[in-house]
Amino acid sequence: MDETIGGRYRLERKLGAGAMAEVWLATDTQLGRLVALKRLRADADPVRFEREAHAVASLSHPNIARLFDYGSEEGRPYMVFEHLPGGTLEDRLATGEPLDDSEAQTIATEIAAGLAHAHERGLVHRDLKPTNILFDEEGRARITDFGIARMSGADTLTEAGTLVGTAAYMSPEQASGGTITPASDVYSFGVIVFRMLTGRLPFESSNAVDLVRRQLYEAPPPITAIRPDAPQELAALAEESLAKEPRERPPDGRALVALLAGAAATTLGGAATQVMPGARTEVMEEPPRRWSPWLVGLIVLALLAIAAAAVAIIATQNNSNSPAPATTPLTPPPP
Repeated sequence: MDETIGGRYRLERKLGAGAMAEVWLATDTQLGRLVALKRLRADADPVRFEREAHAVASLSHPNIARLFDYGSEEGRPYMVFEHLPGGTLEDRLATGEPLDDSEAQTIATEIAAGLAHAHERGLVHRDLKPTNILFDEEGRARITDFGIARMSGADTLTEAGTLVGTAAYMSPEQASGGTITPASDVYSFGVIVFRMLTGRLPFESSNAVDLVRRQLYEAPPPITAIRPDAPQELAALAEESLAKEPRERPPDGRALVALLAGAAATTLGGAATQVMPGARTEVMEEPPRRWSPWLVGLIVLALLAIAAAAVAIIATQNNSNSPAPATTPLTPPPP
């Protein structure tokens, strides 16, 4: 392949393709770096593609894929993203086995942080799933593919009038054509965490319509019924995120970050976990407290002084409460 896009991006090999676009590994000949170039198919509608470019351009966060450039070549728009060589979350889940608990905790926290950033800027992803979670060279999770992202409260239909999103990860309100809010992404997050903890989806069916029906009307199985040793706090968060009613879920990514901070201490064996939406999660063991000898001596002396003062007070109170000595009334001497 020896095609150059935009006068600088030399296409190397195709990484993937969908109904709307192709994704290529390319070399930025001006900066000498590898990039991912997403190019609209010739027969695809450019409106959704342009919407994604505007959505991603408004975001800047360590857990969201960075957009470097946007342009058009021979009537076909393209976007240039950072190259994320660590594969997808779907790759890690393909074995059908649960992820390691600490790995699941870290990935969940990073996804939540990326969602918090998008939600705070009024964007709802609407298609959060493992194939849209990529990893950089350091293993950090990055959310990608904001192609069907909308501002909070927008409808859930594409221009063609069909439901958008992936059935296995679609919230009940999205499946029924209801109002989309950040809580819709929280539901998809819950499905992802459920799968990371159990190795399977909460609802499984080869029929997309049946899958949507189950999302709407059936309760997911308890995670502990599938995996009794699953970390309790993280499992509880996944199940809460899978509530049918949006108001019964954590409302947005920011709430997930806060709840995950508490879950991390349990999942990671009691370590204090510092979670910030704008950065990677850092786990710091709390150092043991040590008492210096002079401080111990001062404490002992203070305790002895307090004890002596208490004894003196009690003795004083006892003396003040003692009955007065009896007196004999004086009678005048007889005449």
